[in-house]
Amino acid sequence: IVSIIGPNGAGKTTFFNMLTGLYRPTIGQISFDGRDITRRRPDRITKLGIARTFQNIRLFASMTALENVQVGQHARMHAGIFGSILRPPWVRREERRTRDKAREMLSYVGLPASAYDQLAINLSYGDQRRVEIARALASDPALLLLDEPTAGMNPQESARLTDFMRQLRDERELTILLIEHDMKVVMGVSERVTVLD
Repeated sequence: IVSIIGPNGAGKTTFFNMLTGLYRPTIGQISFDGRDITRRRPDRITKLGIARTFQNIRLFASMTALENVQVGQHARMHAGIFGSILRPPWVRREERRTRDKAREMLSYVGLPASAYDQLAINLSYGDQRRVEIARALASDPALLLLDEPTAGMNPQESARLTDFMRQLRDERELTILLIEHDMKVVMGVSERVTVLD
């Protein structure tokens, strides 16, 4: 677990946007797992094993929690446009697997089962954050980028999320790159801290 800290405007979120292909650097190179990913599209970068959450939660408001997490598995699905239209048996099996995995991820992040079929817009802030993390985990990442995950949380929620980050590292062997302004969280969870100025 590595944290990136620095003042507002230092470029922390811009750095995440470059790592995930949303922005392209004008100079330099970004390597992940021995591959140059500098000019790759975001979906290709996700497929290579990088997932992220956003500073401002970006769920599909008119979709359920379960559907939002299913979207997170898109990079690992094989149906394509014709499979989705024709819906042969293997596509229906794949859809069932994505629903099952979405339920598993939502349970893993601690969302109550009663919330799985609720629209994302109707969920509490903390539950929306859980759904966003579940969606990122659904893509089976090796590297998870968390952009200010404790923003808007009270101290107890922050402490639970800190414990959860350790659990992700230990149980799922994930590498976590964290942008965070709460120094208590940073100092409590980080194995290394990098300052971006």
